[in-house]
Formats: sequence, structure tokens, C-alpha cells
Amino acid sequence: MTTVGVEEEYVLLDPHTHLPVALSEEVRAKAGLATCVDEGEVQHELLQAQVEVATPVCTDLEQVGGHLLRLRHAVGTAAEENGCRVAMTATAPLRDGTPVPITQNARYLKMREEAGRLVDEQLICGMHVHVAVPDRETAVAVMNRLRVWLPTLLAMSANSPLWDGRDTGFASWRTIVFGRWPVSGPPPYFHTLTDYENRIGMLLETGLIADRGQLYWQVRLSDRYPTLEVRCLDVQLEADDAVLLAGIVRALVTTAIAEEQAGAAPVGCPPELLQAAVWHAARHGLGSTLMDPQGRRRSAGDVLCMLVQHITPALEDSGDLREVSALLHRLLQQGTPADRQRRALAEGGITALTDLITA
Repeated sequence: MTTVGVEEEYVLLDPHTHLPVALSEEVRAKAGLATCVDEGEVQHELLQAQVEVATPVCTDLEQVGGHLLRLRHAVGTAAEENGCRVAMTATAPLRDGTPVPITQNARYLKMREEAGRLVDEQLICGMHVHVAVPDRETAVAVMNRLRVWLPTLLAMSANSPLWDGRDTGFASWRTIVFGRWPVSGPPPYFHTLTDYENRIGMLLETGLIADRGQLYWQVRLSDRYPTLEVRCLDVQLEADDAVLLAGIVRALVTTAIAEEQAGAAPVGCPPELLQAAVWHAARHGLGSTLMDPQGRRRSAGDVLCMLVQHITPALEDSGDLREVSALLHRLLQQGTPADRQRRALAEGGITALTDLITA
């Protein structure tokens, strides 16, 4: 069974002002004392109003969901004991004029020195899915095949419509904020692992990026684990939402491996078209059209049907088809997390919105 792991980033909010609060060290320390949390599962992030959790390596979606619920509960309890709340939203809904302090880490301090305003505005939270791959050469081939599905994955995950208390008009404003870094967005097509490493080497040699951690492509090879890491996703409101996406990403990876082993030609997509399709998905979520893998603009429903057909054999092999189908049906009924945030804001204002994202 192909293994999978999930990382989630959360923002800490004041329960009264709904503003981000710099209490990450206190929350991490308290969460780390919980008997259900292992060392390294709750980590710091760039800004002191953020925390990150990481599941262990999982073999099935039930494990993914169980670990996420466990970690969300531990961090949420620790936050309450420190007078704040954990928000599962990909952008902090409100900010004030005072930047949130950054975590006192040499790498982060250097980033703040080089990109001050951009670092100040990194109150964004993503979900990263790691899927095991046989080797790095295969990982590059799989990444080439996954590129064309990034707009669809992003649209499904959209959970950041608000910024500074106002609707941005985007379903995933996080994508727009994150896209301002030098190396970000959908990755280019790489012919081989050597091509991948050579081009990264050029970026590092020029000094345009400080280290490989600043490769913020929406899918990349992990340098810490034998995995491919899909990073285009907004953090999700509920653990079940994250389970759906983890299941789909794993099925896309296993499908791509099977295609590569069978010698099937990957679907090509010009980089400018893919970049525009990602922007369009961030703007509209599932509320409009999407680009299909062949570069055709179609209804979001049609593209989701294509996605399901594409990965159904992999979902059947892993035993995930029933669960993924049920969760996808729920997504289509309820809308994306961004849709749910907008409904909460319209019906009950910022208090109702905060209740939704911190539930």
C-alpha cells in the first residue's frame, strides 16, 4: 500500500478581537505535554501566530483522519488553555497594523530581512500531502503528470476568501499571497531528475533563493522524506475535508506511477496556460469553469467527473473509492470551505465566521 502523510498549518486567533495572536510557542509547549502527541508532531511556523502539525506515515485514510482529529484536538485544547483559538482557515480573516512577530529562527530572520513586507503578510495556512514514491527519478515523472491536475485540486480545497475583514473575490486568496515568492506556483516540466537538480542548482548558485526550502512550487520532491509533496492545497475546515484531498492526491500519484511504468505519454501543458488556470481556480473555486488536463475550459463538474474516472482504478485498489466518493458528494452538496465561510459571514458576521473556522 502506498503510504501518505499530511501536514496542516493553523493560525491562532484572539477569541474576542478575532485578530492573530503570537502565542505559538506557548501552544506548542502545552500541546507537546499531551499524552496523545509525539515529539515533532506539533511544529513552529514562520510567524508566531501559526502552528503546524504533521501526521505519522499512514497506510489508509482512516489513519489519516484519526491522526488529524487527534492533533487538532490537542492543539485546540492547548490554545484554549492559553486564551486563544485555533483557526482552520488558509488566511487570517482580520489583521491590524502591527505585524505578527516572526519565529526566532536564523532562516526565518534572514527571510524577514530580505522580504520584509511579504513575510509580514504570510498569515496563510496550507495543507501538504506527502505520498511515497519508489525513487526520485520516478518522483519527477509523477510530478510532470500531476501538474495538469493542480488547478482542480486547488479549486476543491479553496478556503481563504477573506483578507483584512473583506471578501477578496477569490476563493483562495492564500494562493495569490503565496504566489509572490520568486519560485512558486505550478512547477515547470522537467525532462529527468538530472534536469530537475541542475535547474535547482542554478537557482541556488545565483543566490536568488537562499535554500531548497524556498522552492515553493505547488508540487515538489521532498528533501526530507522519500515522497512527492503536493502543496497547492488550502488548509481545510474539517478533518474529513483533508481526508478527501489526501485520498485523491494519493490516487493521482499511484495512477501516475502506473502510467509511467506502462510507458504512457504524459499530458503536456504550456506553462503560461497552467499558470493562468491556477489563477482562475484560485479566483473561482468550484463556482465556475476549470481547465481539464488537455487544456480545455470546461464546467467544474465535468472536470471533477474526469478526475474521478482517471483515479477510480487506484481508489479501488486502495479500498478508498467508497469513502472518497461519499466525501466528494458532500463537497458538492456543501460547497468548498470558501463557500461555507462566505455563508457564515453573510448570515452571522465575523463572530459566526470565527465560530465556523475554529469549530
